[in-house]
Amino acid sequence: GRRPAAAVFPHVADFNSIHVTGDNWRDLCDQVVRRLGDRPPANLAFVYIADEVAADADRIVDYLRGHSGIPHWAGCVGMGLCSAGLETYERAALSVLTTPFDSEDFRVIARLDQPDDWLAPTADWRSRTLASVAVVHGDPGDANLPTRLVELTDALEGGFLVGGIASAERMPARIADRVTGGGLSGVLFSGRVAISSGLSQGCSLIGHRHRITRCQRNIIETIDGRPALDVFKEAIGKDLADDLQRVGGLIFAALPVSGSDTGDYLVRNLVGIDPDRGLLAIGDLVEPGREIQFARRDPNTARADLERMVEGLKARLDVPARGALYFSCLGRGRHQFGDDSAEMRLLQSLLGDVPLAGFYANGEISHNRLYGYTGVLTLFS
Repeated sequence: GRRPAAAVFPHVADFNSIHVTGDNWRDLCDQVVRRLGDRPPANLAFVYIADEVAADADRIVDYLRGHSGIPHWAGCVGMGLCSAGLETYERAALSVLTTPFDSEDFRVIARLDQPDDWLAPTADWRSRTLASVAVVHGDPGDANLPTRLVELTDALEGGFLVGGIASAERMPARIADRVTGGGLSGVLFSGRVAISSGLSQGCSLIGHRHRITRCQRNIIETIDGRPALDVFKEAIGKDLADDLQRVGGLIFAALPVSGSDTGDYLVRNLVGIDPDRGLLAIGDLVEPGREIQFARRDPNTARADLERMVEGLKARLDVPARGALYFSCLGRGRHQFGDDSAEMRLLQSLLGDVPLAGFYANGEISHNRLYGYTGVLTLFS
């Protein structure tokens, strides 16, 4: 991620995170307001709302704004919420991060269907403040979301996005001062807000890179001019190749990101194997010439990669982190790291007691791409 020079915000309270569970939306909001206490009012807070109270998202945002004195709110609904050392699932809950930013240090993106609709009115402010880093939340039903991410980063002239896609069984609401749907929403920050971001893929690459030589849509016929399944079996080793039933949920396709200087790759499911014809089907459209590698995903590799990401991110900071947002995949958390908030307890042990809020997403956003099975950590310092 891009990290502008550090800024000091002496005139308001520092970051504060609050994670509450309760019986209903009003109970949750009252707990948040009580926990805020007599702190100096903030200008901006992030709020993540459990799916169980998604239908009350309008009431929640209005109540929090009215009773906290915080005018601007951004966030979305999630099927799991997180904070420092804690994960909650299948419970009415809120995860909140209040921030110390001045009103000139951010602009709320209410809803972005076409970038110019929002960028044109903010052009003077963006030019004056060198704004280019945004925290964004996406609509899971928006088929054009990958294109919107690229368009927005291009329009920001070197912009960098972090965020996640709302996850819900019923109502994937997003919050940008009010409840909204469709497109993208979020917050763009000025250049004086110090932001660093890291991406944990939760996988370890195996073998080496190959090139797809023949394919149709998501079905790969040949790799390096050989039957795709033969190349796959060599990459995963004899034990797994002799029992392909075991590869589901363990082995994935890794599609290297073109032009990445950090070795990023997109993790995609293996959705089918045809032993008779030597075919592989993956959860993405591919074309001849595209590079492909394979990756192993298990609890040990997930923990090791999270540790690598956090330590690398901390090493880039000039001063300690003061606040954080974390967007992790629904397939991570309890499913990959174990119960009892194992992922967030590990993150807390690595990061320390930094105020943090976040949620378990239907897809994660880093730079200008949509990922899966990843954890995206954003630090404010």
